[in-house]
Amino acid sequence: MFATPAYAQATSGAGAASGGPPEMLMTFGLPVMLAVLFYFLLMRPQQQRQKKHQEQIGAMKRGDTVVMSSGIIGQVTRVDDTEVTVEISPKVEVKVVKSMIADIRTRGAPVAANDPKPKTAKS
Repeated sequence: MFATPAYAQATSGAGAASGGPPEMLMTFGLPVMLAVLFYFLLMRPQQQRQKKHQEQIGAMKRGDTVVMSSGIIGQVTRVDDTEVTVEISPKVEVKVVKSMIADIRTRGAPVAANDPKPKTAKS
């Protein structure tokens, strides 16, 4: 657990001078490499996702189908600067802050139906 006096003297004297630049490079290089790796694996993809979401919010128009962060799906009936009016049911409209829109589906995007398939008559 404790270093012997001979080992401690050897590392503090000529041993430290002989391992100078490569040892210093490893000491400072490893945290820099980890920071670069952290940036490219975590921060950059999140920034790209956020930028794409902001572009979608900016391009939102009347008639688009949106999914709110609460999971409610509705159709945009009015777009203001910071708010959107969404029809979630016939004659039921709610005002939503634009930042609470999680996903935007365009008018032509297909929506999966949960209706049972019609039975075919076999002859």
